[in-house]
Amino acid sequence: MKVIPVVMAGGSGTRLWPLSRGLYPKQFLPLLGEQTMLQQTCLRAREFTDEPPVLICNEEHRFIASEQIRLAGIVGAKLILEPVGKNTAPAIALAALSLCEAEDAIMVVLSADHYIHDPKIFASVVLRAADSAAEGGMVIFGVPPTNPETGYGYIQSGEGGGNGLYSVERFVEKPDKKTAEAYLADGSFLWNSGMFVFKASTYLSELGKFNPEILTACQAAMKCASHDLDFIRPGKEAFLMCPEDSIDYAVMEHTDDAKVIQLMAGWSDVGSWSSLWDVSAKDGQGNSSVGDVMFYGTENTYVHSKDKLTAVLGLSGVVVVDTKDALLVASKDKVQDIKAIVNQLKDGRRHLTDTHREVYRPWGIYDSIDSGERHQVKRITVKPQAKLSVQMHHHRAEHWIVVKGTAKVTINDITRLVAENESVYIPVGAIHALENPGKIPLELIEVQSGAYLGEDDIVRFEDRYGRA
Repeated sequence: MKVIPVVMAGGSGTRLWPLSRGLYPKQFLPLLGEQTMLQQTCLRAREFTDEPPVLICNEEHRFIASEQIRLAGIVGAKLILEPVGKNTAPAIALAALSLCEAEDAIMVVLSADHYIHDPKIFASVVLRAADSAAEGGMVIFGVPPTNPETGYGYIQSGEGGGNGLYSVERFVEKPDKKTAEAYLADGSFLWNSGMFVFKASTYLSELGKFNPEILTACQAAMKCASHDLDFIRPGKEAFLMCPEDSIDYAVMEHTDDAKVIQLMAGWSDVGSWSSLWDVSAKDGQGNSSVGDVMFYGTENTYVHSKDKLTAVLGLSGVVVVDTKDALLVASKDKVQDIKAIVNQLKDGRRHLTDTHREVYRPWGIYDSIDSGERHQVKRITVKPQAKLSVQMHHHRAEHWIVVKGTAKVTINDITRLVAENESVYIPVGAIHALENPGKIPLELIEVQSGAYLGEDDIVRFEDRYGRA
């Protein structure tokens, strides 16, 4: 049977704020190397299969995911867009239903934001799990604990059944410190990695047995799914009727077919700044850094600062994360409390939980480098052969100054090329479009002026990316 990677890429990654945010969460960030976590996950799957992956992500992340897959050189991937987040059980059901449209397959369910130190060992464990899955087993990967971790759920393993698989005695929630210490001493408890291997048909059968409401809603959503570009869009109204539940609660805790296999390949869910420090390269004093960073008299510290020099003097066990619009300084043993900061920002309705100063679009990226009461300045980069929507603004005028490449600009019925060091003016109310006809990225400075400068002051008349 075909072995298909199914990559769950819908998380929000709030525990890695301010780098990870709602519209650009951690799975799309290059936290450990030049490739993003999503790219590393998809490329890692090549160690155990030649089949392209199935990605499940949010509607709002669709262009980011598609572009990162393209840049990684992966061809033929399916991208299933959840209309709303309903947790893992419905998401996996959508993938299973899409695979069963053609033929049954073995699903290797992976999280897009996990780290695996040794992909080859990981692949060998996957293939052993796939052998069990081919016979109807539902295999979950359990990681032998190295410390009394309170941030993970646990699985108690039972009798061995050969090939490194064990029966599952029970699933347990994230424990307190004393309970986690008892689990570590017991030796039969494993961290729940949240990665699974089973046949698509097996999952759907067990889901229908224990949670038929989820299966029925997902079947209805896929029956009226639409297809455009690289995306599969399940029916929104049908999916909204779906109960919300995790695969553990919906299926794995009830099925008689659950097996656990030990994974000893250097796994981490990279769920906090301290866990990122754990798996990062360090100097002789235990410091890890990204960007232009200087340490003096400092130990066991993590610093991420790509946009400016950051010097850290005389500190121990600290996390410093600097972005263009937010700075985090935290004790490494308190980073689990970062959700309190994120919740305060949400209560204050501050955009810093959702967006960066740099905002990614299907055509490229813009960076809001300055703003005032009646003006805003952006640095815009348009990918080769990409085009912004044909649009109009009610409240603002725009000046575009080309600094690199050549722009194809349409204002009302007039189209012209604008070269480097040239500029063009778009009056309020003018219907206009911007395109990069060249083979190199187009870079320009946009100066907006007007009474209202919000991103919702856009009337789109035509858009090649299907945006409203």
